[in-house]
Amino acid sequence: MGDRLVQRELLKFLVASPFFFFVGTVHGVVQVLPPVRAWLDSIGSPYGGPGHMIDPLAHAHINVVGGVVLLCMAVTYYLFQAISGRPVYSVRLLNHSFWWTALGVTGFYTTLMVFGILKGQALLAGDHEEIAALHSIYSPIIASVSTVMGIGFWVFFANVFLTARAIFSTRRHDT
Repeated sequence: MGDRLVQRELLKFLVASPFFFFVGTVHGVVQVLPPVRAWLDSIGSPYGGPGHMIDPLAHAHINVVGGVVLLCMAVTYYLFQAISGRPVYSVRLLNHSFWWTALGVTGFYTTLMVFGILKGQALLAGDHEEIAALHSIYSPIIASVSTVMGIGFWVFFANVFLTARAIFSTRRHDT
């Protein structure tokens, strides 16, 4: 029963990963369209200014964290069970690792996109007061969503280490 439960719980990782890859590939296509590319370059993409928030930061995070990391989490959880024949330490932690990471990367991507666009428009308008005001709002939001994403990573690490410890401590007793 435990194997089936974990496999069912892993489905959300396998749906979210391609979804985030899809968003990332659409983002990648849009950011190379000549008018968009020209606008991004005018606001500092990819090296500085608000443009770097959109390209490369938002683009990379939606692909790497949303697409690759969530898939790697699912594969790790699955392979621990498949190879060891023992369940993951906690299905509850497995679910927490998914939701914290998925919500964190969604918030991170959205924050970078929204503030990249708003700060870019303010930069082109020469409105330095607006840039400062946006930055004062941006900093706590990006810190919060980064923390949410980080919690997802750390819950995953804890579950993996606790699973490995349980597998290896049981194996020691089996020999």
